This record gives sequence, C-alpha cells and structure tokens, in this order.
Amino acid sequence: MKSTPELNFHTRRWVKPEDLNPNQTLFGGSLLKWIDEEAVIYAIIQLENPHVVTKLISEINFISAPRQGDIIELGIVATKFGVTSLTMRCEVRNKLTQQKVLTIDRMVFVNLDEHGVPQPHGKTEVTYVKDRLKKKGEE
Repeated sequence: MKSTPELNFHTRRWVKPEDLNPNQTLFGGSLLKWIDEEAVIYAIIQLENPHVVTKLISEINFISAPRQGDIIELGIVATKFGVTSLTMRCEVRNKLTQQKVLTIDRMVFVNLDEHGVPQPHGKTEVTYVKDRLKKKGEE
C-alpha cells in the first residue's frame, strides 16, 4: 500500500477583521485566495519555473469556520508529477487547536513556457531548494 505524503505546514495567517464575512467568521474567498497563492508558490519552487498557472481545484470541503484572532496554517503537499502538471493536496487547520478548517484533495497546476504554452517540466519527485543549492555548489 502506497503511503500518503505528509503535508508541509509553512504558511500561517492571522484572521483579522477585514477577513471576516457577515457571520463574523473567515470569508471563504479570502481563504481560497491564500491557498491558491501558497499553492502556486509551492509549484513554482518545485518546478523551478515562474510561469505556472492554476488548472483545477477539486471539491473544497469547509469543515470549521475560523474567527477573528484565530491563527490558521496552510498545509500543502505534492501528490503527483505529470508531464506538464503538478498535483497537490491541501489542508488548513487552526494552529493552536489543530482543528481542521478545510481540505482540498486535488489542486492541479500547469507548467508553461514564456509564451503561455504547457511545457514538460522533467520533475518526478519533491525536491528542496537547500538540496538543489548543495548540488549546484558541488559542480
């Protein structure tokens, strides 16, 4: 049985008054914007290309609603490397209580050339910048 890769929780957000909806909980649109931004940064770093776009975000499961003052953290992990794409999974949780806020099973990003055309990225697994820097230093 194939193991599920662990989520990397690197980004934290503080829920502020301007992030709230009329119910005084975090506006879902704000949260989705933060997730899309974090995921595309992750894809850019993994694919080593600033020309990456969102192709698909699967069903979004809102589980709980953060309130003003809560600190949430976004967890993202690569689950599949396609020829021109990168698929990820996302989870958002309350940093202090660890209560799940949201899950997204599939987010797909496409690697583009400078003309906006999908191009193969040649990647097959998650890599880390620190390891890439070591390899370049060894050359």
